[in-house]
Amino acid sequence: MNDFETSLFSRFLNENDFAIKTREAFASDFKKWVSYFERVYGEGYDSRTVTLRDVTDFRSHLREERGQAVATVNRCLVTLRRYFSFLAQEEVIAQNPAAKVKELRRTPSAPKSIDRTTIRRMIRESIVREDVRASSVLSLFVYCGLRLSEVAMLKLGDVDLSERRGMLVVKHGKNNKERAVPVPAEARGHLTEYLACRPPVESDRVYIGQGCKPLGPDGVRYLVEKYGLAVGYHITPHRLRHSFSTEFLAANNNDLVGLAQILGHESIQTTSRYTQRGQSQLAASSEQVRF
Repeated sequence: MNDFETSLFSRFLNENDFAIKTREAFASDFKKWVSYFERVYGEGYDSRTVTLRDVTDFRSHLREERGQAVATVNRCLVTLRRYFSFLAQEEVIAQNPAAKVKELRRTPSAPKSIDRTTIRRMIRESIVREDVRASSVLSLFVYCGLRLSEVAMLKLGDVDLSERRGMLVVKHGKNNKERAVPVPAEARGHLTEYLACRPPVESDRVYIGQGCKPLGPDGVRYLVEKYGLAVGYHITPHRLRHSFSTEFLAANNNDLVGLAQILGHESIQTTSRYTQRGQSQLAASSEQVRF
């Protein structure tokens, strides 16, 4: 890819307020696209020569030849659509060749949650080891449904706890949306216990790691995986968030609106995927049918 194209794509990233992870994803997608284009045509990439057919062939290549997930393919299409829209606005190209390329349809699937027994064993293991920080972190995932980054970035001023109630103000959610999340009694107890013995450091971040430095996302992830392995499973923070969502709906008559508010979802459609039943649940339900 020539310097002109590299400069254009850099401008595209810099002139938009993308999150760091979004920038990295767009850059990866674009690199994949350019590599495909140059391999197919045997010449240097030039955005001015791209056609709708090129983009649709790229979509087929990713899905059928490389076997990439529908979500991955669609993300690449979004990247191209947004980039070419930028080029059209800059009058580098006459029109967006990816504008009419349809994304692949995804078959809804139930998020993989973790059974109650395993979660209880994880938290119990942290209690037995007197790891109050881990107990607190695990509780925020399974009782509050926070994201990994939200737990890591939580600050002391965002926490409001009393004996009867608790609330967290999440200021670093997805797309920098701020929301209030209730803290149930079980999580309040673990969080209060941790705060009572939290190291007295200058940082206002709630969770402190080695060297009295804030515990980052990698550190939070490590704690979750550590106690998952302690009970014999590979468990991620995201699966704990899924587990909270599944249990919340089961306990609250499928209150999607309430769950969306807690999770920080802008669209109820995003939250509705938690109502999907897993294959084992569907199989068990089908067995109940009698004629």
